[in-house]
Amino acid sequence: MHVIRPVTADNISVSHAARILRAGGVVAFPTETYYGLAADPFNPSALARLFQVKQRPRQLPILVLVENSSQLKLFTSTVPVMYHLLIDTFWPGPLTLIFQALPTLPDQLTGKTGTVGIRYSPNPTANALIQAFNSPITATSANISGLPAATSAEEISQMFVDGIDLILDGGPTPGGSGSTLVGLDKGRLVCIRKGQIDFARIKRCADRLFESLREYSGDDYE
Repeated sequence: MHVIRPVTADNISVSHAARILRAGGVVAFPTETYYGLAADPFNPSALARLFQVKQRPRQLPILVLVENSSQLKLFTSTVPVMYHLLIDTFWPGPLTLIFQALPTLPDQLTGKTGTVGIRYSPNPTANALIQAFNSPITATSANISGLPAATSAEEISQMFVDGIDLILDGGPTPGGSGSTLVGLDKGRLVCIRKGQIDFARIKRCADRLFESLREYSGDDYE
C-alpha cells in the first residue's frame, strides 16, 4: 500500500507543491477550517483527477481560493455591490461568496450551475501556495465524499492511499464548521450553507450598506 508522507510547509515544499499543480497534480494543504485539496481550477484534466480522488459526484461544483479580490476577474465579470462590503469586512476569512461564473470556466469547476464559489483564506500556508502557483487554487475539503473532512496532515495520509501527490503539513486546523456559503437571490442575500460566520452577522453588515445607500441617494433599494 502506498502511503503519502506529509512534508513540512516551508518555502521549498510550497514551491515544489506549485510545480505539482502546474503539472496537473493534486496537493493537500491547510485552511482556516479544514485541510483542502488544491488543483489548477482552469485545468479540466486536473479537475477530473480531483473528482476521482475524492470520489465526488460530478454535478457538484468546486470552490476556489484567491489571494486577493483582484483575482475575482479570473472567474466572474460582475462583483455585486453588496459583496464589496462583505469582502471588505469578512475577507480573509471563512466566508465563501457565490458569483456568476465566466462561461469560459471548466464545467467541472462550476458543476454546470453557471456559478462559482470563492473565498480568501487567512491561512498562511494556503496563501503561500497561491503565491507560489501564481494563480488561484481549488479548495474542496480533503476527504472522500461522505466522510468527515480532515483536520490534520496525518488524517489525510491515512484517508488517501493514492491520488494525492503531496501533503503540506501546516499543523492542525480548527475543524468544526466549514466556511459560510452566501449567494444572492433576486438581489437579496441567502445562506446556502451555515458555517463559521453567523449569517445574521453577515446580513446585518449588508443591511448597513443598503441603509447608507438610501441615505446617500434617497432611492428605495428594497
